[in-house]
Amino acid sequence: MVKSELIEVLADKTFIPSHKAGKIIDEIFGSMTDTLAAGGRIEIRGFGSFEIRCFDSYDGRNPKPGELMAVKPKKSPFFNVGKDLRERIMAYSSDAS
Repeated sequence: MVKSELIEVLADKTFIPSHKAGKIIDEIFGSMTDTLAAGGRIEIRGFGSFEIRCFDSYDGRNPKPGELMAVKPKKSPFFNVGKDLRERIMAYSSDAS
């Protein structure tokens, strides 16, 4: 599913115009982004949680010349799937088999 499909589903299920549904989705994603950028954590019960993971610097290898290089410390978003979603996916995948 892409963002435009999500907007379409929201508009259809709530009987609001697509442009308003688009603004709602943009606001939700914007506030999620702001929370993560500020170092916060997002938890959506039954779905999962989003958090920022910090990685220390390390010595890596440049693949083309093969030389060692220092990789700077970094932060990256991480999603941890919730129990309800995991169980639903497992039930769906076992039905399809």
